[in-house]
Amino acid sequence: MNLLPFETERLVVRNWQERDRDLFFEINSDDKVMEFFPFRRSRQQSDELMDRLAASIERDGFGFAALELKQGGECIGFCAIARASMEAAGFPAGMIEIGWRLASRYWGKGYVTEAARAWLRTGFENLGLDEIVSFAVHDNVRSTSVMERIGMRRDTARDFDHPAIPETCPQLKRHVFYALGRDEWRAATAGH
Repeated sequence: MNLLPFETERLVVRNWQERDRDLFFEINSDDKVMEFFPFRRSRQQSDELMDRLAASIERDGFGFAALELKQGGECIGFCAIARASMEAAGFPAGMIEIGWRLASRYWGKGYVTEAARAWLRTGFENLGLDEIVSFAVHDNVRSTSVMERIGMRRDTARDFDHPAIPETCPQLKRHVFYALGRDEWRAATAGH
């Protein structure tokens, strides 16, 4: 089942296109956007990742998809649900995470919240998911604030040290874990 493209009030959520490469490189190499990551991607690494994300969307029908402004048509970043490969951290295979990354000039306008709410609805209604999770470096208040705004709750019992973060970046190792179950989501959205 291909879930893309779809629209929200201000956004088109779609697969990646050739014209998105400059923006994708920008967000993956920007120190401000990548503050809580231990690396920045080169142009080649960024292009390879975008190709992998586009292929996974083609294969699965969902994944870390591009966000395009309806007004103006520019790509601003991504937001989506995707399969999380977190078995190394002790989490079960098949866990679905929600995540995002925007160019900093688009921060503070509610775009991620708008797209994330649409993805939660898609995940619970169209895919029949039982739970959607998210995680971030413990100091990443921008991301955890979005998680809370979209109704996710922190599950301190599942906080973890990210196995992919090198020991040379101890300040980025500890991750906080947020989750939202389908029943909680239904109760919170009833009547909307």
